[in-house]
Amino acid sequence: MDSADATKMNHEEIVDFLSHNFDVGPWWEQMITVTYEQTRGLRNRHEKPQGYKISCTKTISAKVADIYEAWENKSKRGKWLTNSQVKIRKSTPVKSMPIIWINGKTSVEVNFYPKGSNKIQVTVQHSKLSDANAAKTIKHYWEENLKKLKNFVE
Repeated sequence: MDSADATKMNHEEIVDFLSHNFDVGPWWEQMITVTYEQTRGLRNRHEKPQGYKISCTKTISAKVADIYEAWENKSKRGKWLTNSQVKIRKSTPVKSMPIIWINGKTSVEVNFYPKGSNKIQVTVQHSKLSDANAAKTIKHYWEENLKKLKNFVE
């Protein structure tokens, strides 16, 4: 990659270079490109083409319907989520919940994964964050609020 001067290429150009010179497949082209960009300081951790994206996960002992309601019900959400004035877009009950974040510029996707009869993995992905500091701050925010959610429903 260095001998091809890939540090002067954008993401798509690096992928194209890999595609034409190596038989690794599309998934590996992306993985190699991102790893190369991170190693060479061309891309930061959590950085995506549309901004930064973080993910937080918490496994909670509760029924999926109870956790889903803790998100969907504005009154209940206000008891555990700091800055709970978010707008829920069209959701898929007890499966996923897309949210328009407070600033209207970033996106939040909440997913609910059953892990047995009375355990749920809640995953929050927050994307289109402006920079690494915003990603770090919002990751901490979601880690803390998922702990509050766990305490609220358990």
